[in-house]
Amino acid sequence: MPIPFQKQHFSNRFHSLGKEFYTKQAPTPLEKPELVHINPTVAQLLDQNAEQLNNPQFKAFINGQELPAQCQPIASIYAGHQFGHFVPQLGDGRALLLGEIKNSHHEYWEMQLKGSGITPYSRQGDGRAVLCSTIREYLCSEAMHALGIPTTRALAMLNSEEEVHREQLETGASLLRLSPSFIRFGNFELFASRGQVQQVKQLADFVIKHYYPDSLTNNKQLNPYAHFFSQVVKKTARLLAHWQAIGFAHGVMNTDNMSILGLTIDYGPFAFIDHYEHNFICNHSDYQGRYSLQNQASIGHWNLARLAEALLSLISIDEAHTALADYEVHYSQHYLLLMREKLGFYHSNADEQALEDQEKLIFSLLSLMENNQVDYTVFFRKLSNSNTGSTLESLFLNKNDFYSWNKHYTQALFKDSRATNDTIKEEELRLKKMKKVNPKYILRNYMLEIAIQKAQQGDYSEINTLFKLIQSPYEEHFNQEHYAGLPPDWAKHISISCSS
Repeated sequence: MPIPFQKQHFSNRFHSLGKEFYTKQAPTPLEKPELVHINPTVAQLLDQNAEQLNNPQFKAFINGQELPAQCQPIASIYAGHQFGHFVPQLGDGRALLLGEIKNSHHEYWEMQLKGSGITPYSRQGDGRAVLCSTIREYLCSEAMHALGIPTTRALAMLNSEEEVHREQLETGASLLRLSPSFIRFGNFELFASRGQVQQVKQLADFVIKHYYPDSLTNNKQLNPYAHFFSQVVKKTARLLAHWQAIGFAHGVMNTDNMSILGLTIDYGPFAFIDHYEHNFICNHSDYQGRYSLQNQASIGHWNLARLAEALLSLISIDEAHTALADYEVHYSQHYLLLMREKLGFYHSNADEQALEDQEKLIFSLLSLMENNQVDYTVFFRKLSNSNTGSTLESLFLNKNDFYSWNKHYTQALFKDSRATNDTIKEEELRLKKMKKVNPKYILRNYMLEIAIQKAQQGDYSEINTLFKLIQSPYEEHFNQEHYAGLPPDWAKHISISCSS
């Protein structure tokens, strides 16, 4: 059987940047690898069939043992601000870029192997990923995609018998993940911090050519580098709005974990919130709460400001300020749009007063949910199933709080639906639309914990179950109702850190 991807359109465009941008590095195979799961939908992105990939040759490919002749593994070098402090040199410490495949739709997908052993940028690390973190990223990246949130994808994962030391003894694992590009803010920061403005320009030219070609022909005839930066600002703002609206906390929003394409990247101590808590911190290594839920939007702006500083050899300070000033506008507009949809406000012809009333309802609801410890996902899904508040009041400790809010909410819905005289049809349409934006199922940490514990015993059945569930989070899945309920009490004690 041939080596996987041997006959496909395989390229290494990132290599064209030159050796200052990376180091060639061969993978270090894991001991006694075991193929845990293959993602059929991601396999299709590479014009592959998951069943055909389920073979020893593909397992050897993921393990770095048998690679196509045109594959030239490299570890990328970059810098970054970690928890607000600049680290002048970071890089792919446990990941290798294998190359990219151009599929039948003329899309380029970079393939990166995570957990493939020591690189020059491992910084005293072992270059390994562990089973628990690999399961978390594999499942969460698929969950985010199904929720409509920009993200990297994952094709397959391996487990092994190789022992890896973290907070406890675990087994080494590896993940094969895909993205149009893995370039980060930190790639630009590295060369800017060294005063290597030519390399900053070279990298910017590369990114514009392959990912932001409209910046060369923008209608406003802006400096192409300023236009490129403004697009990154917009994409990042929209990404953060998506996170907030769905109730997702990333946990480690360092600039080296920020995608230049506005993708969710580097899943570590993440969490989907249970009961709403604006100051929620999902990473117990984040002692100061820098990356709390309420801080994510402002940290997105802060990180973009660091990228702007790295681009100052290409854009003026005024151009940087202009683009950054648009961040809050893009973020607020998109966040409020998503939240209005979650509450069932869909008419675009609402007047200014109606929009202001809706905004007040959104933030008053979040405050009530926090004070009453209401589960975020459960509330919005129940709201999508009923045109009355009778099924929702039980979620609130103080029911009078809910009655008061619901009265104003009902009045606002009436104003929003005056565009038609058929109120019954309007209500049915509204609830149908709400179900498409309010998921019934999210990948809660307790679900992942169960899947991890079973996998550590050699049972991958829960991974398979969750994988199928999260691919269609807005559907009913009547035989899986228990996954849509409130989390168990023990879930409150789950602790996730940067080593998870």
